[in-house]
Amino acid sequence: MGGTPYPGRVATKEAGGALPDGFERPLERVLPKAAATKLERAFGMRTLGDLVWHLPRRYAKRGELTELASLVAGEHVTVVAKVRSVENRDLSRDAKGRPRTLTSITITDGTTELDLAFFNQSWRKDALHQGVTALFSGTVGVYNGKRQLAHPDYELFDEAGGIDPEEWANQPVPIYPATATLATTKVQALVAVGLDALGDVPDPVPDAVRRAHKLLRVAEALRLAHQPKVEQDAYRARHTLAWHEAFLLQTYLLATRDWFDTLPTAPRHPGPLLERFDRGLPWQLTDDQRATGDEILADLASGTAMHRLVQGEVGSGKTVVATRAMLVVAESGGQSALLAPTEVLAVQHLRSITRALGPGLAAELQPTLLTGQMPASERKRALLRIAAGSARIVVGTHALLSERTSFAELGLVVIDEQHRFGVAQRESLRAKGVHPHTLVLTATPIPRTIAMTAFGDLDVSTIRSLPAGRSPIKTFVVDPLEHPGHFQRIWTRMREELDAGRQAFVVCPAIQPGKLEGIEVDEADAEGESRPRVPVDDVQTTLERLRQVPALAGRRVAPLTGADTTEQKDAVMQAFRAREIDVLVATTVIEVGVDVPNATMMVVLSADRFGVSQLHQLRGRIGRGEHAGLCMLVSAADELSPARERLDAVAATLDGFLLAEVDLEQRGEGDVLGAAQSGGRSGLRVLRVARDASIIEAARDAARAVLGVDPTLMAHPALRLAVHTRLDPDARAALVTA
Repeated sequence: MGGTPYPGRVATKEAGGALPDGFERPLERVLPKAAATKLERAFGMRTLGDLVWHLPRRYAKRGELTELASLVAGEHVTVVAKVRSVENRDLSRDAKGRPRTLTSITITDGTTELDLAFFNQSWRKDALHQGVTALFSGTVGVYNGKRQLAHPDYELFDEAGGIDPEEWANQPVPIYPATATLATTKVQALVAVGLDALGDVPDPVPDAVRRAHKLLRVAEALRLAHQPKVEQDAYRARHTLAWHEAFLLQTYLLATRDWFDTLPTAPRHPGPLLERFDRGLPWQLTDDQRATGDEILADLASGTAMHRLVQGEVGSGKTVVATRAMLVVAESGGQSALLAPTEVLAVQHLRSITRALGPGLAAELQPTLLTGQMPASERKRALLRIAAGSARIVVGTHALLSERTSFAELGLVVIDEQHRFGVAQRESLRAKGVHPHTLVLTATPIPRTIAMTAFGDLDVSTIRSLPAGRSPIKTFVVDPLEHPGHFQRIWTRMREELDAGRQAFVVCPAIQPGKLEGIEVDEADAEGESRPRVPVDDVQTTLERLRQVPALAGRRVAPLTGADTTEQKDAVMQAFRAREIDVLVATTVIEVGVDVPNATMMVVLSADRFGVSQLHQLRGRIGRGEHAGLCMLVSAADELSPARERLDAVAATLDGFLLAEVDLEQRGEGDVLGAAQSGGRSGLRVLRVARDASIIEAARDAARAVLGVDPTLMAHPALRLAVHTRLDPDARAALVTA
């Protein structure tokens, strides 16, 4: 990508010499090698910064016992409890004739008990005697039907060491994210060593900003977060560290936004191509579509690179908006590339764009498909048309990113389903042109997109209204264990739809037993469920079962999965559109882009294995014609589980924007500046978009003020260096390729 280097792309020496000994110091220079190796294996830590930013996930008090009834087998836990009883038992001798002992200790929270087991460690009874309180860490196991911790780590709480007893009992005890090999007490000890070695690191938040918002210095905040004396210390530390993260992110994103605004590109103006297209549309553009289109037209004509996100409901007409932008670029001979996450979606986009263009415009613009699974001869012809510039609209999958793919004049990059792609992928496609415009589409604002919007590195347009003619969809959750009769009724209801000449989808999380496809939710989601999980439904098994269901006797049932070849997928979708298939049993390969107006019913099996946005996307495949849609979410998830809460939320509303907020609350922001989608892999250590809106807003204002006076950050070397070095590598893709 050409253009002026972004100000954040700074050589280390520009920011004041070698990297500071603080955050960037290798762990092996601070800790014993064995400890540093353990931390790297367990948490991926390599530097002192990684260690001191490994913050407590919660705080316990010595005077407050943990509720033991909530513990789940297989979970690594840290609890505060009191010893109720101790028993030493002699066991049979081992193979070498040596005596064996079992020290069984029962701990309690006053209501529930938990067993501790120590083999050949009878001396434990001297420290863990009846009445003492301690912090215990271990993995919950089950023996003889009772939960237990075998050989747990522990820290005694019975020595106040001269401190006031009440103060000592209420002092917060940090509980860290830990593993079976690194208990929270060991992590705490290693962090303490790291804090002593940290020294007075440069603070990237300017003094004036810190004073104005009453923030601590970052080094002091880290120490208080790890070693609070009172509860208020932890709150103050968290507020400062959240502010610190928000400010760095805002500075990076705003500076990136400013940089994009300086990239010169050829102005593009509407002309006869767009006029012919608009005249040929069989419907009127909605007000939202027209308003979004006007914003895009202004961007294209501005002479600097557009960087805009268009978010809208499933079926709100985002593709039409993108097609109109492509026609404006094509007017002056430019090319547009639409990057789709799946081949099925790419093929669907190509067909819908070609159909909307009509024979005349399609012949002139030569819409071309490029995917990795195309036959070699077809792919070669497509590559030639793209390189020659005769294909002015190109639709494809990751094959567009290949080094073999070159454009004559790439003027517009359209990214569909933004959350499926990382920043680096987006930029590698942009690099095939000279500062091309970028248009990002998303059907439902999933957590990562919400986070991006909250931080504001994109201009945002929203399409809330749906085109006329969309039919309502009713959604119900069906528990096959609790209401087996309701589950059987599903197939009778499906037959009624088929008898009326309509079609149906059945969606499964897996292709075949044990082979999940495109699932957002993992086994950890089952925590807290009081009933065993039923096997995950798969296409292969479901297909066989449906062919035996009396209500569907004689019906044409066919499968579709991501494992099928291009030809198979295309043939099945063509047959389904032609009504040659009554019921399509599929995986998430149909999640986006599939448009079959005659399909009115969807049954999602093992629905608890899907995320909120996935379920909303899947549901959007029905109700696209004149008949109302019916969506059945089948799940045996416990009524009180997070999974059931998620399903009930989807059933309660069709508002994708509201569901996005539910998804954000449940799953977190995702990696705001990288490719990860789920909150479990979030690049944010402290800041939470759903909780910290006021901090984000204040930090944005402060970052804008700093950049307004010092756009290259030359007067703020610590901030300049932090922006460049502290963020995820994917987040810096735009800088590295500048």
